[in-house]
Amino acid sequence: MARVAYTENDVNLVARMMRAEAEGEGQLGMLMVGNVIVNRLVANCLDFRDLRSIYDVIFQIQGGNYSFEAVQKGNVFYNRARGVEKRLAKRV
Repeated sequence: MARVAYTENDVNLVARMMRAEAEGEGQLGMLMVGNVIVNRLVANCLDFRDLRSIYDVIFQIQGGNYSFEAVQKGNVFYNRARGVEKRLAKRV
């Protein structure tokens, strides 16, 4: 059972973020990035209270900057998600 509701666009976005943030860390590192995204979405704390979608988590601004370095620097969009990242994104 999924922890959060998602669409195929969400899977693609998470997969691209996983690749951009942790491709050099292997599958475990990419899964950890995916877990951070899901955990922020379900968290009920001050920093993550108003996040209602995966898109909101990935493009969240904290302290004037995007929360994820890949979004801040723009490289999240440079590479498409491959099949392996999409499968990992669905696992999280």
